[in-house]
Amino acid sequence: MRKSLLILLFSAITIGKLVAQDSFDPDELFYEARTLIQDGKYQQGRKIAFRALDKYPEYADILILVGRSYAWEGKNDSASIYLDRAIFASPTYADAYSANLDNLFWSEQYTKAEEVLGKAKMNFNDQLPSVLKYKESRLLYYQESYDEAYELAEGLFDNGYNQEGFLGYLQNLQRLRRNSAVGATYDYDNFRGEIAPWHTWSFYGRTRTNLTGSLIARVTQSSRFDSFGTLYELDAYPSLGENSYAYLNIGGSGASFFPKLRMGASVYFNLPKAWEIEGGYRYLGFSEVTHIATASLGKYVGNWWFNFRLNVIPSANDGTSTSGNLQGRYYFKTGEDFFSFQLSSGVSPDEENRDLSQLLNSYRFRLGYQQLVSPRFMIYGYTGYSWDELSSTNTRNDLNISIGTEYRF
Repeated sequence: MRKSLLILLFSAITIGKLVAQDSFDPDELFYEARTLIQDGKYQQGRKIAFRALDKYPEYADILILVGRSYAWEGKNDSASIYLDRAIFASPTYADAYSANLDNLFWSEQYTKAEEVLGKAKMNFNDQLPSVLKYKESRLLYYQESYDEAYELAEGLFDNGYNQEGFLGYLQNLQRLRRNSAVGATYDYDNFRGEIAPWHTWSFYGRTRTNLTGSLIARVTQSSRFDSFGTLYELDAYPSLGENSYAYLNIGGSGASFFPKLRMGASVYFNLPKAWEIEGGYRYLGFSEVTHIATASLGKYVGNWWFNFRLNVIPSANDGTSTSGNLQGRYYFKTGEDFFSFQLSSGVSPDEENRDLSQLLNSYRFRLGYQQLVSPRFMIYGYTGYSWDELSSTNTRNDLNISIGTEYRF
């Protein structure tokens, strides 16, 4: 009898210890596992997550965490198992669909992504949360349906949706859309009576091809120095993949104040955290040939876009000179309505109306505004002031006013 009581007592103590050992707060395990996984310790983090899932198999956030950890390792099939379980456990939890779609995008399983989006629309009664509308736009982007993707993204922007890199994504879609257009600009430069004002007109047409991306043909005519000249240019923006594109330019003129030949090339890379970098080269064939190495760094911050450009101009006679340009844009209700500012020192290699060999330096500030009045009609205007050093003792002031319009079809 006494032996039986001792056995029962020992069993009770053992069971109590086991129950105590298996008693835990799943939230604490979730945070512990998340910390390890975010530090790149995937296996250690999943080990803790699996312990929680053994007792709480429908804990959606832990299922998502495990699924994302597999996706980050490139184990997309394993990730799908847990992300599908997360949707089954919480069919109206947007994070579950968002993580699932990310994994499918990374593994290029676009057909299954359509199925997941269809399930989300059914469970949310066709009222998708903003984050899932954004994912739907991304799917259309991957399927190269750029107009539809832009329409969804623009609607989100109009309603105040903001996610890191979203504005850059919107701008990238705008570049890829198949919208043809014609446009015209007029520039007036007043030099406060030192020389006669300059009048410059520009006309352009834009289309898009799979080979060239956006393709722009431009004719610029100008009246200056009691003379008249015409510059012809062609720009292209071919895509180099999901996160990269190029800029190509060639042009020429018979006028003395335009370059006889100008060429340019740049490569742009979209980086994580809404950064963009670019590096390129410009050739300007005025009375003296100018070679320019150029690079820029851009960043999207909320509704702002900032960009700093540095130009390096080597010269056998005068040594190497540099110029810089800082500009910013604040976007309003769409991805094409913005206020802009520009501060610069030196002459930009993308200004076709200045001969760099004729200036020691130039200092400028500029303000501008652009608005898409309707889906087909856009207007914009800029004004600025610059101080151009013609020599060590001679400075010329320039008030510039620029207006333009564009019609799309």
